[in-house]
Amino acid sequence: MQIVTIQNLKKIFKDKEVLKGINLEIPENSIFGFIGKNGAGKTTTMKSILGLLKVDEGSIKIYDDIVTFGENKTNKYIGYLPDVPEFYRFMNAREYLKLCGEALGLANDIVVKRTEELLTLVGLANEVSRIKGYSRGMKQRLGIAQALLGKPKLLICDEPTSALDPKGRKEILDILSSVKNETTVLFSTHILTDVERICTHVVFLDEGVIKLQGKIDEIKKMHQSNEYIIQFLDENHAKKISKRFELDLVNPIEVKVLVQKLNEVLAYMIKENIAFSKIEFLEKTLESFYLEVIQKWSRFYHFSRKNY
Repeated sequence: MQIVTIQNLKKIFKDKEVLKGINLEIPENSIFGFIGKNGAGKTTTMKSILGLLKVDEGSIKIYDDIVTFGENKTNKYIGYLPDVPEFYRFMNAREYLKLCGEALGLANDIVVKRTEELLTLVGLANEVSRIKGYSRGMKQRLGIAQALLGKPKLLICDEPTSALDPKGRKEILDILSSVKNETTVLFSTHILTDVERICTHVVFLDEGVIKLQGKIDEIKKMHQSNEYIIQFLDENHAKKISKRFELDLVNPIEVKVLVQKLNEVLAYMIKENIAFSKIEFLEKTLESFYLEVIQKWSRFYHFSRKNY
């Protein structure tokens, strides 16, 4: 079942078309990575889902409810973590979550129980200091706890790991991964390794256009590499093989070989008694998929404009 359905979504700011008719479906209980460079339209899409922006064309549904600008009936399904969450700095974590629970209209006993569950989840159960003394990572973790307080069906996180060190990023990713059985997670990022680590689904957004979307494992299969890397013990051997078979040198001691040529190359190496240290399959990363897709679309766009 789809928790979010977006059809032909367009948004224009002044004379710039930020979203150019995007179509997107987000399935329940997925961790959905929203990838794109700064200015690609990620935050605009998320704010549109929240009903915080008036769209110029198209529709957004949360389940069967249409999202309407200025109304918040669909936000009963949503928890939201902005890229820079704001807090009352004089409060501690429990005081802040109590305030948020009251704003949501939750009963006090539910707020107390849920607060302890969530502070344990995000690693702040033993933290008694005021929020003003929190690090950026601690604030992000508290922001996730706040967003999950009302048990939302959809958790939206806008660049939750962008300003964190590796340890802080890992902590946030571990938390997001741990809640996938409770809620659907949509998070935007330009850090592709984060998406590759925890996401089930991904969408590539570039200049307001969706270039690719789907399950990560299916995308990997579709763009599977057919290349191997051979690492030699001697630079001269690498150069010799590269020159003879017209292969790319990855570095002074490694060449890249298409699977169709591999047996021919290996037979020659055996004949010439050329030693190597390893042969490994070149597995493409999500980053390489992204760059490949964006470059293809860019070439297509410029070709179309040239021949229009």
